[in-house]
Amino acid sequence: MDYVLKYRLFPDGQQRERLDWVRDTVRQVYNHALHRFNRIPEDAGTVKQRVTQVRDELPELKDWWTDLNNVYSTVLQQAVEQIETNITNLAKRRDAGYDVGSLNWKAPHEYRSFTYRQTGFELDDNSGPSGRGLLTLKKVNGETLQVPIRLHRDLLDETDVKHVTIKKDRTGAWFACLNVEQAEPDKPDPAELDTKDTVGLDLGILNFIHDSDRRQLGRLNLSSDRERLEHEQRNLSRKQHGSNNWEEQRQMVAKVHKRMRNKKSDFKHKVAAFYTTEYDAVFVENLNVKGMLESGRNSRNTHEIGWRDFITILKHHGRKRGCHVVEVDPKDTTKACNECGVKTDKPLWVREHSCPSCGYTTDRDYNAALNVWERGLEKLGVVHSEDRTPAETATAVEQTHRESVSASRVVETGSPCLKEATQSVAE
Repeated sequence: MDYVLKYRLFPDGQQRERLDWVRDTVRQVYNHALHRFNRIPEDAGTVKQRVTQVRDELPELKDWWTDLNNVYSTVLQQAVEQIETNITNLAKRRDAGYDVGSLNWKAPHEYRSFTYRQTGFELDDNSGPSGRGLLTLKKVNGETLQVPIRLHRDLLDETDVKHVTIKKDRTGAWFACLNVEQAEPDKPDPAELDTKDTVGLDLGILNFIHDSDRRQLGRLNLSSDRERLEHEQRNLSRKQHGSNNWEEQRQMVAKVHKRMRNKKSDFKHKVAAFYTTEYDAVFVENLNVKGMLESGRNSRNTHEIGWRDFITILKHHGRKRGCHVVEVDPKDTTKACNECGVKTDKPLWVREHSCPSCGYTTDRDYNAALNVWERGLEKLGVVHSEDRTPAETATAVEQTHRESVSASRVVETGSPCLKEATQSVAE
């Protein structure tokens, strides 16, 4: 399996200048290649064939653009081939229903990376106690650079580094993104899975996760970071655009954004690592996040929480650790009673599930997590046995068929009409 490891680089002043020179030169090559690509008629071949035609012009381009001789050849080739990748990504977004345009030239602040493929780099990970190694890069403005790199996680001996992307973020920090390949561990046979080694996750807004083993995980609190961001953005608005003070303040805003992104990413990766390590199968709802954002209800919270991003991370950790990650149909997971299957409409403010049919009472999110768990077991083909301890349950009423119950029959815990509603159900 392929995945990316990101490490911080610590170039000195001269090395920064050389890395910036390569980055900007590669950007100009990309813009030139895009110009040449757009001039080739569409009927001259597929996108890949036209990109290959432009890439094959690089040796001739070096004859009059002599600076390109100071850049490693695969770095230039990767910049040209990036056009094909970008066009493919645009087509995918168009097919997904997004409004997309065409590729444009990149300004200096928009092009932030360049890539070595297979060769042209060497990693010395014999870092010792300091955690610092050396990343050797060839032909960086004609020189071979040895850039200090902080290896905060070890590379396994069997890891194969396929290519390295050198990236400068908006704060001015440099990173090395190593695309590595490792053998993907085998996942357990679903027929042999123990249901105790499986879990269902209900993703929410008040609580980020409520699982079928009764764990509740609150959402990440970023209120102080948002206040800091608003403060720094106000300061930025008072600076003269393009001045040195404006650029310094822009980097301050970028650092706050980066800190918030890092907190979200770290939180999601740790949660995903926990579940895929503790369980052999994790079941989660296949949420239509795009539709939720378009509906306007809780769109800010939905966007900030990032459910789809978490599911993607969860799948990545599942492949890495040999854990099944299965998405199930989210329809009526909150409405359906896990005991009898009767569907009960609930407003968002009702946090308790109280079935008017069988009397089953439990937390709203726990009931949904159990439904996700059972649907996941069915979809994966795991033999289901009742091994979850039920929550507080009233005397069950025999139910021969499933029906949908209106929200008027559901009351919030502590409501003055609770006793009246309970009597009505008992009758």
